[in-house]
Amino acid sequence: MQKTLNELKPGEKGIIKKILGKGLVKRKLMEMGVTSGVEVLMRKAAPLGDPIEVNIRGYELAFRRADAKKILVE
Repeated sequence: MQKTLNELKPGEKGIIKKILGKGLVKRKLMEMGVTSGVEVLMRKAAPLGDPIEVNIRGYELAFRRADAKKILVE
């Protein structure tokens, strides 16, 4: 079942399937290591929901919810 990265709950894992969109945002995400087939762990969300913190490839990244909605996970 596919959903977006921002739909994961803290402590939940997923496998990145696709990055939606194109251009600079997609390129920036891919340069940070967000690529298909990589496992991602949702660490936590800020009290007001933005940003979220995830663990990808052994390091922590913070995403705005708008960017996390462009990342499909399974």
